[in-house]
Order: sequence, then C-alpha cells, then structure tokens
Amino acid sequence: MRIVRKAYAYVTRGNHLLIFRHPDFPDAGLQVPGGSINPDETSADAALREAYEETGLTQLRLGVFLGEQQRDLSDFGKAELHHRYFYHVWCEEDTPAKWQHHETDPSDDPIQRPIRFEFFWVALPDGVPPLIAGHDAFLPALIAHLGL
Repeated sequence: MRIVRKAYAYVTRGNHLLIFRHPDFPDAGLQVPGGSINPDETSADAALREAYEETGLTQLRLGVFLGEQQRDLSDFGKAELHHRYFYHVWCEEDTPAKWQHHETDPSDDPIQRPIRFEFFWVALPDGVPPLIAGHDAFLPALIAHLGL
C-alpha cells in the first residue's frame, strides 16, 4: 500500500466553513480544500497552498493545526494510505455565497485538467452536511477552537 501525505484546510469566515463539490464528478462528494504535500514543503505550507490553488482566494491566513489521521482509501478502490494533516485557515476577504473556480494543477489526477469546483459557505456548527472520506474528522476540534 502506497503512503501519501495530504494536507487539508478548514477555511472559515466568521462562523461559516467553506466546502465544495465537483460539478463534473458528483460521486466525489462534498469536500474541504486539500491535496498532496510536496516533498519540499511542510504540511502547514501545503494546506495553505492547496487552499489558494483550489479556491482562487487571495487573502487567506494560516490558523492552528487541528490534528492528523491516517485514512485507508481501499473503500475507493485505491491501494493508498493517506497520512492527513488538518489546519484551520482564515478567509480575510469578501466572497460571493457561491462561486466556481478551476484548479489547473491537480495533484490527484494530473491528466484531468483543469478541474472545476463549486464552492459555498455552510454555517458552523450545525449546518455542515456530511463530507466524504473523513474530511469532517476534525470539525469538532475546529468548532471548539472557534468557541461555537
């Protein structure tokens, strides 16, 4: 089984969390920004980079480290074990309630470019729908950190 290091960003603005869907791949479920950690970067740097790349936002600030986990992806037909790092990231700009952005350099599938994402804000703590593949694992830590 291949081990892959991943970093994820819980991007918040006020008491709202940013999540997204893949309009062209509905089976990908609802997710938070994240992706592979490059060999020359820290997990914190990767979380912030992925948040910038996937969302198109420009005014983001790294918050606290929320936790790490290992996630076996065999239930998705992949012989991969993801070592995941989750961070809080503050959004310091005004955004629409919903928008689309194209990631031009996806780490998961370099052949499929660009990938279209549809982003939207959901209310914390009770308005977050189920997220795919454990992306919601550290939401309780985020909610506690924000005092919600």
